[in-house]
Amino acid sequence: MLSKFSKNLIIDESNQCVSCGLCLPHCPTYRVLKSEADSPRGRIALMNGVANGRIALNARFIQHMDRCLTCRACEAVCPNNVSYGRLIDETRALIADQSKSVASARKSNWRIALERLLLTQPTRLDRLRRLLHFLQKNEWLRGLRRSSLIKNKRIFKFIIQLPVVKFPYAAAAENTASNGSAWRVVYPAQGEKRGEVALFLGCVARVTDVATLNSSIYVLNRLGYTVHIPRNQMCCGAIYQHSGALEQANALVQRNKSVFAEFDTVISTASGCGVQLLESGVAGEQGEVIDISHFLMAAKGWESIHIAPLAQKILVHEPCSLRHVLREQAYPYQLIARIPGAAAVPLAGNDQCCGAAGTYFIDQPEIADTLLQNKITTVKESKAQYLVTSNIGCAMHIANGLYENGIHVEVLHPVTLLARQMGLEL
Repeated sequence: MLSKFSKNLIIDESNQCVSCGLCLPHCPTYRVLKSEADSPRGRIALMNGVANGRIALNARFIQHMDRCLTCRACEAVCPNNVSYGRLIDETRALIADQSKSVASARKSNWRIALERLLLTQPTRLDRLRRLLHFLQKNEWLRGLRRSSLIKNKRIFKFIIQLPVVKFPYAAAAENTASNGSAWRVVYPAQGEKRGEVALFLGCVARVTDVATLNSSIYVLNRLGYTVHIPRNQMCCGAIYQHSGALEQANALVQRNKSVFAEFDTVISTASGCGVQLLESGVAGEQGEVIDISHFLMAAKGWESIHIAPLAQKILVHEPCSLRHVLREQAYPYQLIARIPGAAAVPLAGNDQCCGAAGTYFIDQPEIADTLLQNKITTVKESKAQYLVTSNIGCAMHIANGLYENGIHVEVLHPVTLLARQMGLEL
């Protein structure tokens, strides 16, 4: 049975849709599948039908909901401001509440166990860093690529192709990374102190995107900002939120609220996490959650910073969360423009999702691969050597696609490229 609260919420919000169809050409799944049921307008009609009892909540309905990337491109163009993101999250929560006969196939037991072990306790990922580094250093993971055991196991292929594992700073002032697993609680500002900020580490990024986290600390310190990294911060909860596990997501949100309560500014380096932190109110009424590129463009002190030139074309990928929700896609271009000689160029098709979308590339591989191939083609045609993106999931998804197609383009966060030109050795 639908809960009265969810039923009324879905009915009220879905009734705001006037079925104008302006969202259709902006929806990645509609463009790929050409199915009305896989468009925002069609999904909203289905949600309304289920909430009103006209349509059964069956496997076919679940399939159409699961195919949604939650890219929220439809929200950005909706003339009636329908909160599609909230609608799809609430609908997936209803699906998750149904009997196992309806929803059991949506997640394997090992996936559930992995999420509980790692996403709810991100410090375990810090300890996992050493193991992955050891396996990469000895090329054991590379050897597994030829194994038939992982040939059709997408998650294992993903792990094998993880970027080279790096380690947190020993000290920002030393301009080096340590071989330890623990982040320092405080990284003091260098020179004139201009403020204090808290840095959100995320979960997967603790292992796969340490370069961006180190780079953010380095640049912030150089500009005069002391960086705090609270010990007990958790996963942002987005993976739970978008799979319908709203209670688990809220539990993580509440933990993060208590951890970041004393800070006025919380900086996120991954736009997907930034959206979750912002919309869940982690920073409280008096604080702010802000993307690293946005914060750095508003920061003072650049006149004293030397940035080495880089006469290259830099492709800029705009993650859906940055473009459609935060509406802050201009800042990475501005950040790259601080590098003398660098030319920031939009990646063609930035209005369309790359197919990563959290765990979507694992759950819906065929659609994800179709969307990814569009990006790979445009990157190849660009003949660029660098591609920057502001979301770790997108970065890994695109980088893996480039690797499998034999295309040698470095994929990194814009702040990582900037820090490198400022002298950081990763």
